[in-house]
Amino acid sequence: MRRWLALVMAATTSLVLVALLVPMALLIGTVAENAAVDRGTDTAESVAAAVGTLSAGDLALTVEQVAASGGYPLTVFLPGGETIGRAAPRSDAVRLAALGRSVTARVPGGVEVLVSVQSPTLGTVVVRAFVSDADLGRGVREAWAGLLILGLALTGLGIAVADRLARTVTASITALAGVSHRLAGGDLTTRAVPEGPPEVRSVASALNHLAGRIDDLLAAERESVADLSHRLRTPLTGLRLTAEALSDPAEAAQIGARVDELERAVTSIIDTARQRSPVGRSCDASSVVADRVRFWSVLAEDQDRTMDLDLPGEALPVAVSAGELAACVDALLGNVFAHTPEGTPFGVRLTPGAGGGAVLAVTDAGPGFDAGLLDRGSSGGGSTGLGLDIARRTAESSGGSLNVRASGEGGAHVEVTFGPPARP
Repeated sequence: MRRWLALVMAATTSLVLVALLVPMALLIGTVAENAAVDRGTDTAESVAAAVGTLSAGDLALTVEQVAASGGYPLTVFLPGGETIGRAAPRSDAVRLAALGRSVTARVPGGVEVLVSVQSPTLGTVVVRAFVSDADLGRGVREAWAGLLILGLALTGLGIAVADRLARTVTASITALAGVSHRLAGGDLTTRAVPEGPPEVRSVASALNHLAGRIDDLLAAERESVADLSHRLRTPLTGLRLTAEALSDPAEAAQIGARVDELERAVTSIIDTARQRSPVGRSCDASSVVADRVRFWSVLAEDQDRTMDLDLPGEALPVAVSAGELAACVDALLGNVFAHTPEGTPFGVRLTPGAGGGAVLAVTDAGPGFDAGLLDRGSSGGGSTGLGLDIARRTAESSGGSLNVRASGEGGAHVEVTFGPPARP
């Protein structure tokens, strides 16, 4: 666009300058020629004024003085055929002037200015001043060169101004294109800066509105999916426990397999919701963990499980969204209910991280499990094995980690470290 605008400006400026400077150049030539002829006429008339009062000898001296003072070459034609001053042919214009008419005629090499004057002693005398072509065009080339330089300078200035304006427009459009590419890449927090012409600012505002609307719709979708997933977790856990309590092993295995399939579907929904979360999100780990613990406390009370809860009284910002952290807490607590007998106590502890963020520890007094459960799809109790994998990926997405070891009561101790949100 910058190149095209520069070409358009150059063409437009050139047309305007040609239409203006060409007539001006012709006018300068005409004015210079007329001025030279006027000076020649003044020179000839100054000599003609002295013809009636001077003798032939004095007239010759006057002609030499006028010619020597920087005037044009002078020739005085006397009636008898004699000439005074520079020799010159007696042209038709000179013969016409001898009849009593002052004329200006074009001759090879220049213009001759002829002034006819009546002398009481000499008769009709013709004074000739010759203005050469060089004198007629004196200063014209220099003026034309100045006009050419002026035209080139104005054209260059127009191109520079056009390029400056084009750069402003193209920079704004390029910035809008960059914002749209980042939005397409999933960075829904990016926004365009309204700048440039009014039309471009309007497009930037519309793009920001569209990005905000997309962000709101995805947030509503994530909240809906996460809420549905959380609601399904508890019935699934209860259904698994019921299946494990069946007396018929074959029937228990069949129901357990169906529960596994349903849990995979629920986990897939949670993963999809997590993957659609925009970059740069954060949440308060204290409030999210407290909310999910309240949710699971109902089932814990129903199964006679005691819960040791240790949550800080201050906000702990972490570099994960509230939906991701809630899914992580649900996965860890779901493992406790799925892999430990009813009545088994467990604990939830949230502490500030050493470099910011938070550390979430979930412990139980159950039979425990080995570190192989960190592999996706591995399970020690017939489940999908996805719970710890969800927690691990959530921790790593925030710059943290997951650690599994035996608890003090011989059960499992899962510690998840979440990194702090990035500084703006």
